[in-house]
Amino acid sequence: MKKLFEKNEVTFAVILIVVYVVGSSIMMNLSESLGSEFLAQMIFHIVMSVMIFVFIKKNDLMNYLGLCSPEVPAGKMLFYIPLLLPAVMPIFFGIGLRYSPMEMVFRTVSMICVGFLEEIIFRGFLFKGICKSNVTRAIVISSVTFGIGHIVNLLNGYDIVKEVIQIIYAVCVGFLLVFIFYRTGSLIMCIVFHSLNNSLTAFATTDWGESSSLNMILLAVRLIIMVAYTVYIVKFIPKRAE
Repeated sequence: MKKLFEKNEVTFAVILIVVYVVGSSIMMNLSESLGSEFLAQMIFHIVMSVMIFVFIKKNDLMNYLGLCSPEVPAGKMLFYIPLLLPAVMPIFFGIGLRYSPMEMVFRTVSMICVGFLEEIIFRGFLFKGICKSNVTRAIVISSVTFGIGHIVNLLNGYDIVKEVIQIIYAVCVGFLLVFIFYRTGSLIMCIVFHSLNNSLTAFATTDWGESSSLNMILLAVRLIIMVAYTVYIVKFIPKRAE
């Protein structure tokens, strides 16, 4: 892994993306065959998270990939409230358990790992690799690739309309998170947001992917907050010295 990473970081990131996406899809089907919705996925995500973290730690890449404190004071980042608010908004209209208690545990652990994996792969390895040649290209590619990557859910039987909405939302999230990383030098809050955003949907009594008026309004508000926060970061948080 180290030789491949040192030779070409972008290729290394693409391989991680393929392993992650294909592996998650296979494990989703395996979970269903085992009579559990999330068990196999949880195991896969834990194992991959541990392997990547060990690789990062062993090769002294913690600061390089943003696993460190932000260089920008929290107050200047508005205490990340515009980031965390969209993540918790789905539970504003009711909290409940959409799965059995055991499946909720499996799903929550899996989603926490997903938050780590997707941030490290897309905002970490992929963005940093492309950034060495062109920052603008790195921002666009890492954000759009992150959104388009969700299209694999169509192969797992997801509704087309729901998936298109998820892709649009994911692209907007991708741009916001990559600017947070680019301007603060840290992925910590990005990982926190991502884990919360994925985990709390299982506790929401409404499905934000459905086309009801309430969910469309909720989605629109979340997108407005994230776009506004992205603009704020671009305009008021200075670029870091590379």
